Amino acid sequence: MLSDTLVTNEIKNASGTEVEFSRWVSSGRSTEFRNPAAAPSLPQILSISHTETGTGLRKTRRSVIRFDVSHISTVDNVTPLGTECHLVLTNPIGGITTNAQAQLVLAYMMSFLASLGASTTILYDGTGNGAKTLLEGSL
Repeated sequence: MLSDTLVTNEIKNASGTEVEFSRWVSSGRSTEFRNPAAAPSLPQILSISHTETGTGLRKTRRSVIRFDVSHISTVDNVTPLGTECHLVLTNPIGGITTNAQAQLVLAYMMSFLASLGASTTILYDGTGNGAKTLLEGSL
C-alpha cells in the first residue's frame, strides 16, 4: 500500500527533482493523489486504479497509473490545456503463480522509456529512446 504522501523520491520531474503528491480521495480499487504545490485551478493528478475480470485461468487484472497535468497554452497564454500520460498493465493473474512475465514487460517498458542504448542511467528529461518517440510522435 502506498503512503498517503509520496515524497522521498517516489515522483520526480524532468530535471530529476522530487515532486510531492498527497492522497486526495480513495474509493474501492482506485485512488487519486494531487500535487499540493499546484494551483487549484491547474491541478496535477496521479490516479491509480485496478479492475479484475474473468474467472479461473482467465482471471485478469488491469492496472492503470495515470498522470494528468492542467496548464495554460504557451501560444496564447490564456487557453487551459491538459496533458496526460498513463501506463496500463494487463496481467493474467488467474493463470500464473508469479509476476515474472509482468515484471519482464514492465522492465522492458521502463528501460525503453528512460534510457539510451547500453546506458544504465535513468533519464527523467524525456531524452530516453521511448520517451523521445512519445514526445516527437516518431516511429
